[in-house]
Amino acid sequence: MSAFAAAAALVLGVPALSTAAPQAAAAACSGPNWVAGQWYDVGAVVKYTNGSYYRAKNANPGYDPIISTWYWEPYSCDGGGGGTTCNAPNWVAGQWYDVGAIVKYTNGGYYRAKNANPGYDPIISTWYWEPYSCDGGGTNPGNPGSFVVSEAQFNQIFPGRNGFYSYSGLTAALSAYPGFANTGSDTVKKQEAAAFLANVDHETGGLVYIVEQNTANYPHYCDYSQSYGCPAGQAAYYGRGPIQLSWNFNYKAAGDALGIDLLGNPWQVEQNSAVAWKTGLWYWNTQTGPGTMTPHNAIVNGRGFGETIRSINGSIECNGGNPAQVESRVSKYRSISAVLGVDPGANLYC
Repeated sequence: MSAFAAAAALVLGVPALSTAAPQAAAAACSGPNWVAGQWYDVGAVVKYTNGSYYRAKNANPGYDPIISTWYWEPYSCDGGGGGTTCNAPNWVAGQWYDVGAIVKYTNGGYYRAKNANPGYDPIISTWYWEPYSCDGGGTNPGNPGSFVVSEAQFNQIFPGRNGFYSYSGLTAALSAYPGFANTGSDTVKKQEAAAFLANVDHETGGLVYIVEQNTANYPHYCDYSQSYGCPAGQAAYYGRGPIQLSWNFNYKAAGDALGIDLLGNPWQVEQNSAVAWKTGLWYWNTQTGPGTMTPHNAIVNGRGFGETIRSINGSIECNGGNPAQVESRVSKYRSISAVLGVDPGANLYC
């Protein structure tokens, strides 16, 4: 089985568990000028042409903030009163919060959702929340921090990659899951980045293939038992992107999590590099697949690279199912770890 055939075998076949005028923005707000057609991640704050500030509620390709109110919301902040005062709703226990949501906690402090969650307590669930400040020098919700893989290393790892899989697309996608390659020690961060890139390499033939190559499979990925059906067409939900997102229910689940209409427009995954990378990160950070934990948790909890294979394609490859494919993934993981200068750790096989 080729690397890309293995990707086709994956197909993620199990369903995944107003125009109101803005408040006047105070001088303490800080954000770049909005640019039509430029990609904005969830939480991005921009200054509109009327001098007001807006925050991206959902990622979007530069839609107009005063027209596309599903994607943008008025944003205001001021730095007076002896500290930073944000304009954000009170946190509510049990209420769903998407990545980038900003809330005011009961202690008067503000917190931003690093990972989507069903209303966990911000001062207890620190993996899901981080302290937030909205003055000009505070936390920037669109900046996930420095990625542990440099552009030079990325190019070294993927010398023959398709230009679609750009480094800038990957780094732009990181804000969707700030905990990715940014949790634990420096060693763990690099191990997670190496593990993700090794599995992605295997699924796409070295970041070469954007879409599934066996077009005969395309009509199979529509599950009409879902109430929403397949609005983009029966043959529209074939494998795309770094972990080959497939099936209508996975496009819907990923789109809902990312704030992107992937059910209605799945072609975004093969047309926008950042969107493609985000779908890969969605699976990595939120889905257990045929395994018992997400690939992200497998690394940060010390279960090793082998457990990430189990979460992606373990029902086919692990426990002696296809040792050659497992060896291919492990070999790439070792080589990427060497590029990043990190010990690959134990438990490499599944």
